[in-house]
Amino acid sequence: MSSATEADGPSPSIKVGNYRWLICTLLFAAMVINYVDRQMLGVLKPTLSAEFGWTETQYADIIFWFQAAYAVSYLLFGRFIDRIGARWGFGVAFLIWQIGHIAHAGVSSLSHMIAARVLLGVGEGGGFPGGIKAVAEWFPKKERAFATGLFNAGTNIGAIVTPLVVPALVLAWGWQAAFVVTGLAGLLWLPIWLIVYRRPREQKALTPAELAWIEQDAPDPVEKVGWLKLLTIKETWAYALGKFLIDPIWWMFLFWLPDFLSKKHGLDLKTFGIPLVCIYLLSDVGSVGGGWMSSAMMKRGMSLNAARKTAMLICALLAVPVCLGAVVDNLWMAVLIIGVATAAHQGFSANLYTLPSDVFPRSAVGSVVGIGGMVGAFGGMAMAKYAGWVLDKIGSYTPIFVVAASAYLLALGVVHLLTPKMEPVKL
Repeated sequence: MSSATEADGPSPSIKVGNYRWLICTLLFAAMVINYVDRQMLGVLKPTLSAEFGWTETQYADIIFWFQAAYAVSYLLFGRFIDRIGARWGFGVAFLIWQIGHIAHAGVSSLSHMIAARVLLGVGEGGGFPGGIKAVAEWFPKKERAFATGLFNAGTNIGAIVTPLVVPALVLAWGWQAAFVVTGLAGLLWLPIWLIVYRRPREQKALTPAELAWIEQDAPDPVEKVGWLKLLTIKETWAYALGKFLIDPIWWMFLFWLPDFLSKKHGLDLKTFGIPLVCIYLLSDVGSVGGGWMSSAMMKRGMSLNAARKTAMLICALLAVPVCLGAVVDNLWMAVLIIGVATAAHQGFSANLYTLPSDVFPRSAVGSVVGIGGMVGAFGGMAMAKYAGWVLDKIGSYTPIFVVAASAYLLALGVVHLLTPKMEPVKL
């Protein structure tokens, strides 16, 4: 247990040590790389669509098959990481997705692009199960939402870096070189992770005080839990259905925002960088702020259940105005509306991501996260098909943004219905 001098809350690191925040920093960096790799297709959509002659439906098919691979991989990597741990599990996933990313440089047809995206999806499917597993191993419950929000903020930094760096690489050397350069640069992360990461009790650099702080929660059961049993537990479905409803919205923003800015506001590869940066900077505020919000509420005496759901409700309400994002004519008003919605998504997501580690033993966290990620990716597949159909047949983003506006309140309702008290699951 932590000493009596420790204050409750998310930042006791001055007294107990900082090593766990180094782990969080590495997870943050991995998410930056993850989203550079993932978002490059969205940033290059106008360029590649013109070069290869893709229709909206064909582009949607590329996203669909990426998410299909991501869905299956998310589930399998969740189990794999539960068995071998976050160090090697995350490392293997990272290597696969970087190879898939670099493979984009060699595509010459729609089928080649789909194949490269499938390989990327297989690797990226292990990213969040590995990250959540690492947070569960390295942080007590009272810090997990904050730590998750911090490393999840790396996704927004990746989304910011991509429209700033990639256009310059493309204009200088071509889009193929952009995939190679960013892929090789990202690979530098892997040896650092393998050197630094160990389980807390295996890490000699960890102080006894920090180890005690990490292990302050009651010990978890050590038995392994099968997928079939997890599928019968309503808390698994609270997480999975929440992901099914909100993940497609984030995927839509990621893969279609550059196209929206191009079609609605006349921007191109040289000019949509700053608006995208502004949107994802707001997302970063939401990612860190959403996790901090529930941790701060718990520090003030609110229960875990009330703190998580209050933070999620605030975020859900902030997402509602995005229904107007496609109809306003002023670029910067649209950027503000969409940016607040993406911030709300990230804040909501930071709290939803902690649900498995809040209520399940550590031995089951990776598997539950994997199930939820798979179901969330299924939602993303449906959104890809829907977006492609809407844009080909209607030619407007308004129906898509209306769906985005309602998803978070519906997701919170499902989470509360299935886990009204958010208590530890007895397996």
